[in-house]
Amino acid sequence: MKKLKSLIFNIILASVVFFAVTAYQQRNLLATDNSPAPYFNLPLLDDSEQRINVAMLGGKNTVIYFFAPWCTICRYSMPNLESALKGSSINAIGIALDYKNPQEVTNFVTDLNLTMPIVLGNNHTQSDYKISAFPTYYIVNEQLQITSRSMGYSSELGIKVRAL
Repeated sequence: MKKLKSLIFNIILASVVFFAVTAYQQRNLLATDNSPAPYFNLPLLDDSEQRINVAMLGGKNTVIYFFAPWCTICRYSMPNLESALKGSSINAIGIALDYKNPQEVTNFVTDLNLTMPIVLGNNHTQSDYKISAFPTYYIVNEQLQITSRSMGYSSELGIKVRAL
């Protein structure tokens, strides 16, 4: 009985620590109070003539996923996002930041067989969305209001739950 109480206490303590660390990491991100998503108008990775802006994301829940091609956690998390998109009503866009050149981003996307649209972000986009670590993502609703956010690794289930 004493071991069971100790185990329960340790689980509760670990959960509290996890949520406290998560809240601390996310303290500077944009609020999830249905504020409008900041505007962007960025070139597509594979067609720099074509651009995607935030208004084009309206009409369905969308994951706006910020990553860097050198980010190891992004390399493990982005396939989860890709899997979450299959057979669902979730929309997603990847925004590359902190890259040396577009080829570095192309190599990253090719290695992971990503099919979602990838755009090339810039310092202005990074500042507007308050990105300080990778990966970071926001969920916006049909009206382009921020409803959820996360920083760090996310499982397929975690992405689906936040995006619904």
